[in-house]
Amino acid sequence: MDSTISGSATITSPSFRCFDPTNSFPDIVPNHKRYIFSNSLPNSTPRENSKATMGISINSEPKVVAGPAGYVLEDVPHLSDYIPDLPTHPNPLQDNPSYSVVKQYFVNVGDTVAEKIVVHRSSPRGTHFRRAGPRQKVYFESDEVYACIVTCGGLCPGLNTVIREIVCGLYDMYGVHRVLGIEGGYRGFYARNTIPLTPKVVNNIHKRGGTILGTSRGGHETSKIVDSIQDRGINQVYIIGGDGTQKGASVIFEEIRRRGLKVAVAGIPKTIDNDIPVIDKSFGFDTAVEEAQRAINAAHVEAESFENGIGVVKLMGRYSGFIAMYATLASRDVDCCLIPESPFYLEGRGGLLEYIEKRLKENGHMVIVIAEGAGQDLLSESMRSLHRQDASGNKLLQDVGLWLSQKIKDYFAKRQKLTINLKYIDPTYMIRAVPSNASDNVYCTLLAHSAIHGAMAGYTGFTIGPVNGRHAYIPFNRVIERQNKVVITDRMWARLLSSTNQPSFVDPNSKHFLGDQKEEDTTSQSLEAHNGPKENNNV
Repeated sequence: MDSTISGSATITSPSFRCFDPTNSFPDIVPNHKRYIFSNSLPNSTPRENSKATMGISINSEPKVVAGPAGYVLEDVPHLSDYIPDLPTHPNPLQDNPSYSVVKQYFVNVGDTVAEKIVVHRSSPRGTHFRRAGPRQKVYFESDEVYACIVTCGGLCPGLNTVIREIVCGLYDMYGVHRVLGIEGGYRGFYARNTIPLTPKVVNNIHKRGGTILGTSRGGHETSKIVDSIQDRGINQVYIIGGDGTQKGASVIFEEIRRRGLKVAVAGIPKTIDNDIPVIDKSFGFDTAVEEAQRAINAAHVEAESFENGIGVVKLMGRYSGFIAMYATLASRDVDCCLIPESPFYLEGRGGLLEYIEKRLKENGHMVIVIAEGAGQDLLSESMRSLHRQDASGNKLLQDVGLWLSQKIKDYFAKRQKLTINLKYIDPTYMIRAVPSNASDNVYCTLLAHSAIHGAMAGYTGFTIGPVNGRHAYIPFNRVIERQNKVVITDRMWARLLSSTNQPSFVDPNSKHFLGDQKEEDTTSQSLEAHNGPKENNNV
């Protein structure tokens, strides 16, 4: 992670301000207003002198509020933190007939969501995040809002659904009729065309894979992006992307705050690998696991149909093996699952090749699932690209699936005891490009609506996501500080080992087993929270 990108505002208690909605903006500039206050923003300078880029820290601190019994609220910024005396307005939802049947539609102003749900009787209350949802008072009038949406990074099932639901949610819930689509990722703010988005334009896009806005990696130039936002009069920015994208969104927010602009920045986390921390899971993950079943089933059919058949399936997972793990557990046809978090070795007693030979002798066939980031340390130096990165800053990886397949072939060719039939399947781009399934479609809708409610309520500089089943507003710094990984000392990995009957390939005394696994409760996030409380591992 880029340590120069940080978030911050002096530690204060949350400001729950209910202003007189009859007040109006003085000297309102249509669609956009710029506020500069030297006492609250001592480093403010005119836009022309701004040099902010992703490599420059704005030196802001997280909003943290402590309470009794160990209660900690990691709050998100609010427009009123740096623009004083902002008027509020009644939420248009109170007159929306669709929501009149709801007993209590507006979220209580002090509602928070606990990060850790399993505690002991004497445990402190712990870290909380502000609960997402509509507020009774909003900081934007409907005809004042000019929103934009941008998608960045790689493809993921559900991108079009999120776009659709942001547009339709703004139109249907808040009466916002001006929404702009930014084409081609971050560089689209200053180098590409834009698309006016209406419910008619986005009506059927959720049935298609990819993103109608296009996407790209890199292209983040903070000053140019914020210049474009300011010049266009945009005052709500919805940014959809992974950890690198959220890192960029954090810097955009900091520059917007530095300039004193009334612009809400909302991030919607997207990563098919499910490696964003804090939240229960990322959208598109369920679809990816479901689609991975097709590849695993094909590999199983091929392997079972030939004598000594081996099916090798490479799935996504650059740093985290969640797709491989859950696809393996769902399939029950996999004999071995290899992920980045669990090191393995090939040669010698207890190695992978010996295990493959054993399983072939026992069953006559075998299916291996390997995540793309697994075994990279085993590739020869000439094959590795340790110091090469893509435009998003991700390490470029070699095709470990092809490498492993060749190693298996070479091993059995030398031994001349078994003739194998190996089939290698890489469904990566097929999985990324499909439309989202029913579960992800519903999830994307909730994410989009929660982001809209937060922006309209004046919150900014936040990412939205479910924490223990409840949607919450999470500060940018929490979702970019690390990556979520499978914990191989957790029960979920033990369930996988039990399902496949594979050895762990790890020395229990090694640093891989004992090192970073101490943070099991906070790093595992094995998605059980999505369906209910996590199990107490002491039981």
